[in-house]
This record gives sequence, C-alpha cells and structure tokens, in this order.
Amino acid sequence: MTDAVSSGGRDDQRLTPRDYGPPAGDLRASDTDRERVAEVLRDALAEGRLDMEEFEERLEATYRARTYGELAPITRDLPAAGVEGPPVSLVKEPGTGGTWRERIVGGEGSSSWAVAVMSGFQRKGRWTAPRRFNCFAFWGGGEIDLREACFADREVEINCVAIMGGMNVIVPPGVEVVVRGIGIMGGFDHREEGTPGEPGAPRVIVTGFAFWGGVGVERKLTRAERQRLKEERRQEKLDRKAARKELNTSRRQGLDGLEGLLDAREALEEHRERLRELREERRDRHEERRQSRRETRERRRYGDY
Repeated sequence: MTDAVSSGGRDDQRLTPRDYGPPAGDLRASDTDRERVAEVLRDALAEGRLDMEEFEERLEATYRARTYGELAPITRDLPAAGVEGPPVSLVKEPGTGGTWRERIVGGEGSSSWAVAVMSGFQRKGRWTAPRRFNCFAFWGGGEIDLREACFADREVEINCVAIMGGMNVIVPPGVEVVVRGIGIMGGFDHREEGTPGEPGAPRVIVTGFAFWGGVGVERKLTRAERQRLKEERRQEKLDRKAARKELNTSRRQGLDGLEGLLDAREALEEHRERLRELREERRDRHEERRQSRRETRERRRYGDY
C-alpha cells in the first residue's frame, strides 16, 4: 500500500502556520507582555527619563494595548534594562561649530550693504560676510556682528560711512582686526588692533569715514560661548571639591585621633569654596546685566533714529 501524497508536494515543503499567519505586530499581547512594558516604564520614571504625566499616559496606553504592534511604540525611545544610554556632556557647546576653514565658504555673501537714515540696521546671527560690506548711517546707527557669521574670503573689508551717526563692528576672538578709517570730529576705534589672529582665521579690515560720528570695534564672545565657559568653571569646581573630599577621607582613615580637626578643616574649606562660588556668580550676574543693558541701549539707539 502506497503512502498518500498531497497535491502540495512533500511534507517538508508545506507551509507552516507562521508562513500564512498574521504579521508579528498583529499578534495578541498577553498580560505578561503588558506587565513587562509597564516595568520598563516604571524604571524610566525612577531614572528621570519620563515625568509623571508622560508615565501615566504611556501606562494607560500599555494596559489598553491588545497587540504587539500597539505595545512596541510605547518603549521605542527608552533604553533596554541594563543598557546605558549614550554619555551626555555637561558642557554646553558653542552655537557655531566648525573650524575657521569651514567658516570661510566663498561666494558673494548673503548681504553686501546697509543704510540707516534717521534709523538703524543690524547684521547679526548666521549670515555670510562678503569680501566688501558697505554701510552708511546718517543720523542713525548700525551694528555688524561677525561672531556667528561665515566669511566669503580670508580677508573681508567693512567700509563704514557715519555722518552724525555711529556704527559698531563686533568680531569673535581669534580674528585679526585692521582699522584704516578716517575721522573728522569723530573717530574709529583702534583698541582691537595688534592682536594676532589664529591660524586659518579671517582678517577683518575696517575702513571708511566718520564725520561727527564714530565707528566702534570690539571683540566679544557669543552668549553660548560664555555659557560654555561658565559650565567649564562649574565642572572644575566640582572636580576640585570631589578631590578635596577624597583627600580628607584618606587622611581621616589614617589619623583617627584628628577626626574632629579634619572635620573642622573640611568645613572651613567648603565655606571658602562657597564664598568663591558666590563671588563668581555675582560677577557673572553683573556681567550679564551689563551686557543686557548694553544690548538694550543699542536696540533703543538703532530703533529711535
């Protein structure tokens, strides 16, 4: 008697239930699956990855889910248990990245002139300074801020003509500045001349004419760079404090009889460090207020003309 052979071919070539079953995302989830997702959410809440409102929303969606496809998105942006996330830097990076070579982009520049007649103008933020920028102010004022700008060439010229008005050119650290303007009953600021530029940095030449007016040139950090330096100083203070605590702990372990003296010395060091931190915070707040007042004056001056 011969074995029966199905029309579909050999037994090992037949389709399994998985081949013709529903996709994995459409399979029904069990209570154990939902509880596993809820445990991941609780861990994320304890670690500070989720706030309470978002945790409650995701937990409600978890117990409401019926399939794997509905469960998967709930924890898609959370790390698995026992897996550390990518390291996070405590130092805020400056707003403009890249080297000087990357900031010299060529081309014609995004703006090549500006005029202020009884009014004001500003060129600031992310823009491309051309090889020659011409600006004119009559009973008005202007600001040319190059701290976050790109440059069309290694050497750019800012030509300023100020008649009973004023202009201010702001350059970032590392840029060489040359001032060649002429002033009659007015003047050009030469304080930033003589500082050598960094390798590959552009050269800014300030030229023009000022009559009963002035053209100022100053070198300033961006707000993001100031914040980055502040965070670096804060991290250095934390490192020094941790090192002192470790040193005092080792001394205390070796000199049990002097424990009270070491505690007093540690308290004194912490008090001194706190005073230094307060002085630095006060100095930073004073600098921020002064910068804010300067920016307010500039906005009023440019807007009132």
